[in-house]
Amino acid sequence: MTAFLGIDSSLTGRRWIGPPADLERLAEGLAQQAALPLPVARVLAERGVPPAEAAGFLAPKLRDLLPDPLTLRDMDVAAERLVDAAVNGQRIAIFADYDVDGGSSAALLIDWLHQHGRQATLYIPDRIDEGYGPNVPAMTALAAAHDLIVCVDCGTLSHDALAAAAGCDVIVLDHHLGGETLPPALAVVNPNRMDEDGALGHLCAAGVVFLTLVQAGRVLRQRGLPQPDLMAMLDLVALATVADVAPLVGVNRAFVRQGLAVMARRQRAGLVALSDIARLDGAPSAFHLGFLLGPRINAGGRVGRADLGALCLSCRDASQAEQLARQLDALNSDRRAIEAAVRLEALSQVEARGDARLSWAAGAGWHPGVVGIVAARVKEATDLPSVVIGVDHGIGKGSARSVPGVDLGRAIQRLAHEGLLQKGRRAYHGRRPDRRGGKDPRRDGPSGRTDRPRPGGPNRVGRPAHFGPPGAVGRHRAHVSHAGGCRSLRAGRPRAALCLFRPVDRQRRHHGRPPPAPAVPQPRQPPDGGRGLGRDGRPAWSRPDRRQGAAVPPGRQAGAVDLGRAGTPAPAPGRCGTRDRQPLTPPGVLVTTGRGR
Repeated sequence: MTAFLGIDSSLTGRRWIGPPADLERLAEGLAQQAALPLPVARVLAERGVPPAEAAGFLAPKLRDLLPDPLTLRDMDVAAERLVDAAVNGQRIAIFADYDVDGGSSAALLIDWLHQHGRQATLYIPDRIDEGYGPNVPAMTALAAAHDLIVCVDCGTLSHDALAAAAGCDVIVLDHHLGGETLPPALAVVNPNRMDEDGALGHLCAAGVVFLTLVQAGRVLRQRGLPQPDLMAMLDLVALATVADVAPLVGVNRAFVRQGLAVMARRQRAGLVALSDIARLDGAPSAFHLGFLLGPRINAGGRVGRADLGALCLSCRDASQAEQLARQLDALNSDRRAIEAAVRLEALSQVEARGDARLSWAAGAGWHPGVVGIVAARVKEATDLPSVVIGVDHGIGKGSARSVPGVDLGRAIQRLAHEGLLQKGRRAYHGRRPDRRGGKDPRRDGPSGRTDRPRPGGPNRVGRPAHFGPPGAVGRHRAHVSHAGGCRSLRAGRPRAALCLFRPVDRQRRHHGRPPPAPAVPQPRQPPDGGRGLGRDGRPAWSRPDRRQGAAVPPGRQAGAVDLGRAGTPAPAPGRCGTRDRQPLTPPGVLVTTGRGR
């Protein structure tokens, strides 16, 4: 095959292949019919966009692409029940996942309830102690104290846990692939249920929550009640869509386009604080959502407290939001160091093993919060299906990433069904396996194209959650916040000790600006950074008063890597100590976490 643009292969050794002749003819026809430049027409033809939909694809509008929420099963029941709970002042709990999608979905519901003058209890399970999704102890405790539990970005496969919520209505708003049977819930709204046609299978959980709120607005209008401003919430939907790597097709494109415009107004305190600490000084873009904001929000669930991201997104006070954003930024730096060390170990194992069919690695003490990222890096480096497993006390918690043509999700689902896995998560991450060169209507809709696959996720083992009354003594401590009468119940868990030491370059990327000398953060001090532009108009990194820590000459490496947990709460050298700080709780949110801090 001839070289494309005169180039035989890339620097990584991958062959460059030009578009086939039939695709080139489609592009030329698309350019003529839609009056588009030929390079743009080539991109649209590659993505399978017909000429009639080219204008809407390039300039998506929500009024043209927003589907009818009632096309999803159980939507009418879920919206009616949610409105009843809000109007009648019933006790509502939100059980969310610990990633960006789960945190954004929870923040959407908290914001919507706040506009009705209602509070909600936010529960996000600890990644290490409880694992992914609802568990029996947590659901039992929540059901005893609430009238309605809304599970967002989880719950579709949690049959036993939802059955434990006796006497309490449960609504599931999810997007992960369902099983042959549905859990015992009042309503399961999920475009990837087995009995759905999959036309909206490309939605993330926040998109499903937004459609639910749209239908709830209809119910409020029918009852003659005021409706919250849903358009102002699209910044959260856009963030979740991009950070969850949902394909940008159909209504997802409108969500992101309109959401970026809402985010540019800087009206949400949590996103403003995160943008400033990430030095986002210009108009936000999808790149900023996926590579600057998303990793910081995810950091709390990966290596720190699982609820930090959701608290930051739902925070309304600027000073509280800034404190939460600083903690997330420090945890993200920790996550980078942990990830770098685990990645080096995993790649060395894969290289030594030399398996031509599967890249896999396992290690004792590898933090379960980074095995998914490392699996993705291994897959990119080897172009093979990859599995990375962290072993703790004889139990392995792993994550898998696949390549086109290999359905790891189905294999994980089969192993879980056969009892070889104790708990499997996200068999397809809500999407069908990738088939290069074609499109899947269950995932991409009528005009989408197949994007990268989302294979099966890690095997997480649920552990019991423990609860106690406010003010109880013993393993738990109850913290009563005077802001808005919020109660935060948290369990004491020892800090992670150092399980593996490896020099790691912790220098941060400054995206277009000359980076300063990297700094080693000192204990009990915030990391380098702050607002994107200071009061004197200079970037924060150029102000001597905003610099923290001792300078390290370029090229040097510093920092100890924290890869696990131990019973001795030994502080790590060079760490910021942010995990010991209790974040402020936004007014209107009753935060109840599991055993996570």
